[in-house]
Amino acid sequence: MVSPSARRPGGRRLPAAAAAGAALVLLLWWLLPGGGPAPSGSVVFTTGVPGGVYERYGELLRHQLGRDLPEVEVTLLPSQGSVQNIDRLVSGRASFTIAAADAVATYLAEGRPGAGRLRACARLYDDYIQLVVPAGSPVREAADLEGLRVGLGQERSGVNLIAGRLLRAAGLDPERDVRPVREGIDRMPELLARDELDAFFWSGGLPTGAIEELAGSSDIRLVPLGDLVPELHAQAPETRSSYRAALMPADAYPRIQNGRAIETIAVANLLVTVEGTDDTLTEGVTRSVINSRDRIGREVHAAQKVDLRTAIYTHPLPLHSGAERYYRSAKS
Repeated sequence: MVSPSARRPGGRRLPAAAAAGAALVLLLWWLLPGGGPAPSGSVVFTTGVPGGVYERYGELLRHQLGRDLPEVEVTLLPSQGSVQNIDRLVSGRASFTIAAADAVATYLAEGRPGAGRLRACARLYDDYIQLVVPAGSPVREAADLEGLRVGLGQERSGVNLIAGRLLRAAGLDPERDVRPVREGIDRMPELLARDELDAFFWSGGLPTGAIEELAGSSDIRLVPLGDLVPELHAQAPETRSSYRAALMPADAYPRIQNGRAIETIAVANLLVTVEGTDDTLTEGVTRSVINSRDRIGREVHAAQKVDLRTAIYTHPLPLHSGAERYYRSAKS
């Protein structure tokens, strides 16, 4: 028998009333101004190379969106990286993506098709540029790569973009002064371990799983890149606004760094969509990204850097109107 204290007048049990109240709150959240009907339909999220942070982040975000937006079907589409991701957005092959701010700025500066339609949902986390070599390599700075087999990332990746710029900042032509190998993070560590590669560049969140795994089986080292910042900034307006000097924390890769921070370069990642994406859907996706920081961050350390206070700083892109609606509601 249920005690009188567990009932409201009229004989209804409190747990049932609470459940009904929660459902009503959720319904009103979507239906009142600033909410709108619950989003539904399907979206394509283009991610990145197997073994990279974009891919893993996308997998975890899809799971989170399944909980937060149950009427939205999310399909993940692997890619070579930021450059291809942007192409897919503007061509309509994808609805959302993660792209590095330097790749976005370059796309805008070149006035490429659909550039004016690009919109941001959030600033996410920073990528750190990593130059990986065997522990016994004579390479101590980027200029020492001359004549060597160097992994530059895939053709349409953000890694390839920044690697070329860094080599030029070091006084090297990426086509003539090194032997370029255009593979992704899914292949470059294996090639280095088999002595088929002398070094490789990677631009990713910390730590990147593929590099952690390589460190567990091979003796490797990270080459500092911080000295290239002045030359890098001198290359073009978008390089000045996209790249900043940064210290890779000493505990990013404990097996490699021996307690030492590494001077390098960082670039922000943005969650990107296009102007015509539904406002309610974009608001819901943005909310899910911000609210899932801790949950995703337990598996993708870089995601712990997602922060409501900094997420609105999405230079060089303006915020999507649906994302703006979310940030207004979050601050009210």
